[in-house]
Amino acid sequence: MSQAVEFVERRKANRRQERPSDRFISNLTKNTVAIILAGGRGSRLRNLTDWRAKPAVQFGGKFRIIDFPLSNCINSGIRRINVATQYKAQSLIQHVQRGWGFLRGEFNEYVNIIPAQQRLGEEWYKGTADAVYQNIDLLRENGGDYILVLAGDHIYKMDYGKMLATHARSNADMTIGCINVPLEDAKGFGVLEVDGTDRVVAFEEKPTAPKSMPNDNTKAFASMGIYVFNAKFLYEQLIRDAYDSKSQHDFGRDIIPYIIQKYRVQAHRFTDSCVGAQDGNFYWRDVGTIDAYWEANMELTKVIPELNLYDSEWPIWTYQEQLPPAKFVFKDEGRTGKATDSLVSGGCLISGSCVSNSVLFSGVHVADYCNLDGAVVLPKVQIDANVTLKNVVIDRGCHIPAGMQIGVDLERDRKRFHVSEKGIVLVTPDMLGQDLYRVK
Repeated sequence: MSQAVEFVERRKANRRQERPSDRFISNLTKNTVAIILAGGRGSRLRNLTDWRAKPAVQFGGKFRIIDFPLSNCINSGIRRINVATQYKAQSLIQHVQRGWGFLRGEFNEYVNIIPAQQRLGEEWYKGTADAVYQNIDLLRENGGDYILVLAGDHIYKMDYGKMLATHARSNADMTIGCINVPLEDAKGFGVLEVDGTDRVVAFEEKPTAPKSMPNDNTKAFASMGIYVFNAKFLYEQLIRDAYDSKSQHDFGRDIIPYIIQKYRVQAHRFTDSCVGAQDGNFYWRDVGTIDAYWEANMELTKVIPELNLYDSEWPIWTYQEQLPPAKFVFKDEGRTGKATDSLVSGGCLISGSCVSNSVLFSGVHVADYCNLDGAVVLPKVQIDANVTLKNVVIDRGCHIPAGMQIGVDLERDRKRFHVSEKGIVLVTPDMLGQDLYRVK
């Protein structure tokens, strides 16, 4: 048998083995345009977002929060992506430009940055729905049968193709990505009720008394802020909402409550599309507070963390800065450079100090005789000799003076830094009197 015949037979066999659902999902993702809402400050992160939007905050040693929804899109096969920005967006725009320019415009692939421009009036974005409405002309121009609306500020891995399949198979006008949350936390979410087919029959945004799930009175069924719309249907609803003077122009407060009464809104369970779930743990984190941010970073130092950053089948893409390997120097008595149960990124230099249960981002320099335990240290931080850091978040560019102790005496720390409810100390350049961001 010739090589050509063998090749043809092999192709036929592959077609027979290919699951129809794979082709079905591929067609859906190719006909989808995504818009990531990344314009929020994230005020619960306190001073960490004084000079950057929440989606631009660094996470996990080398990533930024925005990298997770962007990577989910690419890995799902969605390659037409818009990122809507507003609040202090320069670092976010710069990151996306540097790290996400590998898509090919010749194939109608792109990551477009769409800052708030007052395109349709003299006002900035008034709500999540208004942010999409003000860019409705760009979405129409980009085409696509489906519009995927994403929040830009959560950490998770999700195959959006499976959510699109749920949407198409149920003949829905809108589909909402949903997750089970503890009942006491549900006050910060949109809470849904569904029938036996997972059609949404009731919805309440951030209720004061959330309703529990029928089969579990300790949890509520909550919206993840992930939506799939039929494109034409979305445009109709956005235009209708824009002319409603009583509307707050928000998906959770206005769009969803209106359309569930008249149209088909479907729920899609995160458990059906979560990537890399381990032992029934479906990883999704809202790192919207200092405590949640610190805890999510600390989880990554475990021997087997719930979020697998080493997964080559569903990688998290980001801007790869060219840096030398991390370096640990000196092995003297009481002066040994070492790190245990920690993530240490490129460009770091640990000189005769002990780092444990910590996450060090790129370009962190630690001088002699320091002790870091439970430290999340963002890029380009200089730590001088004899410093102790315990249960802290150190913002980018800080210079920690020699001999300083942070996280040891919380009462003293409160006079200068921000101390969270759980005792995590946030330190920024401004708090140290270092004018990194201000005009001198």
